[in-house]
Amino acid sequence: MPSIQDSLNALMTSDGSICGALVDSTSGMLMGSVGGGVDMELAAAGNTEVVRAKLKTMRMLNLNDQIDDILITLGKQYHIIRPVSANDGVFFYLVLDKSRANLALARRKVAEVEKELKI
Repeated sequence: MPSIQDSLNALMTSDGSICGALVDSTSGMLMGSVGGGVDMELAAAGNTEVVRAKLKTMRMLNLNDQIDDILITLGKQYHIIRPVSANDGVFFYLVLDKSRANLALARRKVAEVEKELKI
């Protein structure tokens, strides 16, 4: 069973990875982070709001579904947010350099790591 840090280190094996985190979305606090270049505490809090807004919208639309992942595409970066299905209120957050990343492989990597995480 991989630890939180093992899981975060595994995320960083994706080409173009800049930083990653595991976030408690009930509080917006970091459970762990790896890499640099982004204020991860601020990113955790801000992306918690993104997840909450999407869940609220899904409820308002009466969508009986779940979020697989949320992709935010910036000019130079990809940001992937993936809720941990086995742990309500927890999500992975990965930042990738757009010029060096393979988005499809990175999404698959985050999904693999998410499935293996045990908290």
